[in-house]
Amino acid sequence: MPELPEVEVTRLGISRHLIGNQVAGVSIHSAKLRSLVPPELAALLAGQKIQSVERRGKYLILSCPAGSLLLHLGMTGHLRILPGERSPGPHDHFDIIFNSGIILRLNDVRRFGSIHWTSSNPLQHKLLAGIGPEPLTGAFTGEYLYHRSRARKVAVQRFIMDSAVVAGVGNIYAAESLFRSRLLPTTLAVSLSPQQCLAVADAIKETLSTSIATGRSNMDFCRESDKLAYFAQTLFVYDREGEPCRECGTTIKRGRLGNRSTFFCPSCQH
Repeated sequence: MPELPEVEVTRLGISRHLIGNQVAGVSIHSAKLRSLVPPELAALLAGQKIQSVERRGKYLILSCPAGSLLLHLGMTGHLRILPGERSPGPHDHFDIIFNSGIILRLNDVRRFGSIHWTSSNPLQHKLLAGIGPEPLTGAFTGEYLYHRSRARKVAVQRFIMDSAVVAGVGNIYAAESLFRSRLLPTTLAVSLSPQQCLAVADAIKETLSTSIATGRSNMDFCRESDKLAYFAQTLFVYDREGEPCRECGTTIKRGRLGNRSTFFCPSCQH
C-alpha cells in the first residue's frame, strides 16, 4: 500500500512533467473508484495549467487557477507519465491529457484510490483539514509527540498511525520506526517518556527520509510497462516473521494490533 514515501516519490517523479503544462482533456475510463470520479472534471480542467504538485499526508494535490485535484492512491494505485495515444488497460481508470503530448494515467487494480475536486483552499478540504503535522517538518517533534500522547491508552504503533497525530505514517513505516526507536509496538502511548517520544519522532524522520531517498534513485514514472512496482527496500522487521533480526539475529515475531499485523524483534525492542 502506498504510504508517505511512495506518495512523495510519486510527487517528485511527476512534478517536472506537469508543472507549467496545459491540460488538453480528461478521460475517465472507470468512474467507480473508492468514490465516484467527479464527471465535471473534463470541463473544469480543460485549458488549465498545472501550477503546483504538492502532497499532504498520503494525498497528492494538483493545483491550477480554477482549483485543485486531490488524489489518493488507495492500496494499489500508481501514476505514470506516458506518451500520447496509449490505449488504457483494464485497470487504467483516469487520464489527464496535456498539450505537450503526455498523459498522466492512474492505474488501480483494487480501485481503493479516489479523486476529488475543490475550488477552495485544498488544505481546508474535509479530507485534509484534520491531518496532523507532516513528519519531515519542524512541526513534528518529540515534544509535540509527548504532548499528544498524554491520556492516550493505545498501543504506540496505532498512535503514530493515527493521521490526526502525524501525517502519512502507515503500518510498514510505523513498525520500522519503532524498531529504530527500540520500542515494542504494544507499548502504551501514555507511558512514553519525553526521551522516548524524541526517539520515536527522530526514528520516523530517519525511516521516511531513507525510504524517500531509496525511491528517488529507483523509480521511473515514464516507464511504459503495465505494472509499475513500488521500490524495493531493506526492511528491519516488517513482513519478516521467522527471519533473523538484521542487528542481533533473534527471530522476528509477528503480533496483532486490532485488524493489523505488526512485526518486531523481541530482543532489540522493549
